[in-house]
Amino acid sequence: MKGVLVKDLYIARSNIFVTIVSLVVLGFGLAFLLEISALLVLAPAAATTAAFISITSDAASGWNKNVITMPVPRNQIIGEKFLFYILLAVLGTLAALVPCAVIACFGMKITLYSLLLYGTIGMSICLLAGGISLPCAYLFDPEKSQIVFMMSFMAGAGIITGLVLFINVLFPVKENVLLAFNIVLIISAIWFFISYRIAVKVYQKRDIS
Repeated sequence: MKGVLVKDLYIARSNIFVTIVSLVVLGFGLAFLLEISALLVLAPAAATTAAFISITSDAASGWNKNVITMPVPRNQIIGEKFLFYILLAVLGTLAALVPCAVIACFGMKITLYSLLLYGTIGMSICLLAGGISLPCAYLFDPEKSQIVFMMSFMAGAGIITGLVLFINVLFPVKENVLLAFNIVLIISAIWFFISYRIAVKVYQKRDIS
């Protein structure tokens, strides 16, 4: 699986670099308009586009026919894509922290609370969206998969809204905002793992042609 992951990182390196630079530049621009830590909501989603491009390009180039002849189980092939997705989300988050750190050095107030809150929201949306779009990339053709990928982030935001409303029934979210979104993050991580298991079953039954 390590070799397949290195392959994806190598192919996507230019896209990853452009995304990271764009996030850093955008962060400095947002600093003059709104709270810069809000960039952490956008960063993971922006960074993970390379994972989706990797799946569609594998199908277009015929890589799927080659990789199944290698001594790599199909569950590891899928696991690599999910791991790649997580790595990109983390890289995006770290990139968003760069302008936050620089601006904080110049005296702009950035609290740890806001970083944790926005970072939790961004990662939750990313996990929920990935849990929807990654299995669909192996179910549908590239065009339909692209539509699902774009809509999955809106769906993720909607799911988070529903989860927060449900949690608010259990305890007041306004008084425990960070706790509520940590619960959302845990649920999102569980969903992402379930999605991985679903994708593995889909891929194992799929006829690669």
